[in-house]
Amino acid sequence: MPPSSVSARPARPRLVVLDGFTTNPGDLSWEPLERLGQLSVHNRTPPELVAERLAGADVAFTNKTRLTAADLDAAPQLRGIGMLATGHDVVDGAAAAARGVPLCNVPEYSTASVAQAVFALLLELTSRTGHHDALVRAGRWSAGPDFSFWEGNLTELAGLSFGVVGLGRIGLAVAAIARAFGMEVLAHRRQPISAEGVSGVDLPTLLQRSDVVSLHCPLTPETRGLINAERIARMKPGALLINTGRGPLVNEADLAAALHSGRLGGAGLDVLSLEPPEPSNPLLHAPNCVITPHIAWATRSARERLIEAAAANAAAILAGAPKNVVNGV
Repeated sequence: MPPSSVSARPARPRLVVLDGFTTNPGDLSWEPLERLGQLSVHNRTPPELVAERLAGADVAFTNKTRLTAADLDAAPQLRGIGMLATGHDVVDGAAAAARGVPLCNVPEYSTASVAQAVFALLLELTSRTGHHDALVRAGRWSAGPDFSFWEGNLTELAGLSFGVVGLGRIGLAVAAIARAFGMEVLAHRRQPISAEGVSGVDLPTLLQRSDVVSLHCPLTPETRGLINAERIARMKPGALLINTGRGPLVNEADLAAALHSGRLGGAGLDVLSLEPPEPSNPLLHAPNCVITPHIAWATRSARERLIEAAAANAAAILAGAPKNVVNGV
């Protein structure tokens, strides 16, 4: 058959992951994405290389790498952007929408893992397991006169009030665990609440009545700095604050001051306003403050679900029927 009569085989779609290391540092497979086309995975992408790495890609994936309007201008062939996350504020979604490029997130891959992490933080503040393990290894138990010793207060959760700010998927999962511990659960959100065993209240009431306040609301202009000196003053003396949502939900200087003064009994934080934090962050030196490095989402099971869901989003984009679209395209 003459070469001119042979139909050219369509090129495989090109997919690029701009910052894949935190999603998959090597313990998982990218195969769900690889089967969709030619895949390039970069552990990290500095801002000056974003446009270059987007060039020629049909679908791009990002977790924390920013995509600006200028970056999108350099990639006119882009058919869609997939988040390796639920949050999507790192992408200029309006600019993508103006170019007809859908922005698709993964909404619920980490619900169970984050809910578990909330109570890991809370139990460290109340049972102080890691703290006492360190004391034992430092020789304090061996050197003591008694069969048992403890440092600081140990707190029973049963009978305490647990306040959930934001009752989405994760908030509901957290509320269920709190109820299993025998806690009274209060919740605040903009929409009416009809969850079993959960009392809907306004935010001032939640702050006044809760022994533990856990943040699960999205970061918006209205919720930025939600927990500040004024609202901390409304909280119960000695109350505990848990934040696995977004760092800027909390005014960090105000929280540090409340911990130093003893106004609050403790804080468990998986997120900070700047990540990684500057050494000068006041919470790094605040008492009774447990901080983990944004790992609530990062169990192997959750990251495996994340890759599978991101691949499903990419397949839908390539089929012309994008799903989980968050920018209105």
